[in-house]
Amino acid sequence: RNVEIHVVPRTVLGWVSEAPYDAILVSAGAPDIPQMLLGQLKWHGRLVIPVGSRWQQQLLRITHLPEGDRVEDLGTCYFVPLIGEGAWQE
Repeated sequence: RNVEIHVVPRTVLGWVSEAPYDAILVSAGAPDIPQMLLGQLKWHGRLVIPVGSRWQQQLLRITHLPEGDRVEDLGTCYFVPLIGEGAWQE
């Protein structure tokens, strides 16, 4: 399968015009799971994102399912803060 990578400006969450996606990988820590990103996933798509405080997060894998999203905790981690709408304010 082909992999397409989109790099977006630092205050933008996702790439709505090209959605839905099979998977989204976020490389910055968010205070909560951004609903804006979940809305850009196909059914059974996966979102991998660090979620927690600015100083420590849990790496989560969320599978977007019709009956409700499944959240798996992959362990403790530390990433720079995610900035923008639905994330940390600068």
